[in-house]
Amino acid sequence: MSFLFPTYSRWEVEPEAAEGSILIDKNGKRFLDFTSGIGVCNLGHRPAEVQEAIGTQLTKFWHVSNLFVQKQQEVAAKHLTEAAGMDLVFFANSGAEANEAAIKLARKATGRQKIITFQQSFHGRTFATMAATGQEKIKKGYGSMLETFKYVPFNDFIALKEEIDEETAAVMLEVVQGEGGIHIGSKEFLAKTEQLCKEYGALLIIDEIQTGIGRTGEAFAFQHFNLNPDIVTAAKGLGSGLPIGAVIGKKHLEEAFGPGSHGSTFGGNPISIAAAIATMETIFQKGFLKDVQEKSAYLSHKLSESLENLSAVKEIRQLGMMVGIETDVNLPALLKELRDNGLLALPAGENVLRLLPPLTATESEIDEAAQILQSTLNEYSKSAV
Repeated sequence: MSFLFPTYSRWEVEPEAAEGSILIDKNGKRFLDFTSGIGVCNLGHRPAEVQEAIGTQLTKFWHVSNLFVQKQQEVAAKHLTEAAGMDLVFFANSGAEANEAAIKLARKATGRQKIITFQQSFHGRTFATMAATGQEKIKKGYGSMLETFKYVPFNDFIALKEEIDEETAAVMLEVVQGEGGIHIGSKEFLAKTEQLCKEYGALLIIDEIQTGIGRTGEAFAFQHFNLNPDIVTAAKGLGSGLPIGAVIGKKHLEEAFGPGSHGSTFGGNPISIAAAIATMETIFQKGFLKDVQEKSAYLSHKLSESLENLSAVKEIRQLGMMVGIETDVNLPALLKELRDNGLLALPAGENVLRLLPPLTATESEIDEAAQILQSTLNEYSKSAV
């Protein structure tokens, strides 16, 4: 008997220890972890620099509330604003909280209510972020949603142009739809979306919960496309496993989030902030991001080389260390077999196998993952013949 609500379809793996790209279960079995805690452990498990920063803060204080000046919050916010090319930060505890705050900020700053998002998107599981999400399965059973969200097909500029109007507060999008199946925005679509927002006085919100903090080889994924958003949200990779989220905004939004307008008891917790600073001081270095780009190219080459001739593989989509392998096989069964063979991977969208390797994964670990994928998917390809 479990004392937990059965909200998760849990795997048969019970972790005992983890370091870098490797996870060991309670039976001593070794796994190559290409889930990174669903895009959280961007520096791998227990990175030494983050562990040291956490340990140092634990000897000072753990919590005091946001009534106090906390210099380290300013340090963390400076790293985020400089990396994103923006001005101000609000700290939350998760991606959903960050997106919830972004929605509130956009509506308050513009005085409008309508927000356009995209089919197959995922923005969280609070009521506002669930309503923002363009997947019906997320909303099933919860009754009426907030009515001010409108949804259009991703990468469809004509549909967006038909929906946007003078009542639109914001367009909210993921540059790469992670949970939706690793669907990547086209450069033309994203550029036109930004311009359309300017024409209608709507804000552009970019959800970088999964794509941010170096995941795609840039500090933030929108930087691949030279976009200039009003609001960016970050979370997952920001704290290397400690809970933290952030809303990063432009200076013109400052008045909308004045004293008493929004808050969080635990947002910007000193322990999480210490982890975030250490994480960003590593990932936002130009040399580190260049290394991620090189590893991403190597990963792309290995996957293409290993999988391109397998009938079970329909398409490989990738931006940086974020990969979607579309298949026509039973995905839960495939993921189980991969675990049996020592590789941890994730589902996404409809029949898409998702890889989110640590940004620190070595070439030999990439080789190992590609070999396991090839041998496992080869069996499915044979059975389909």
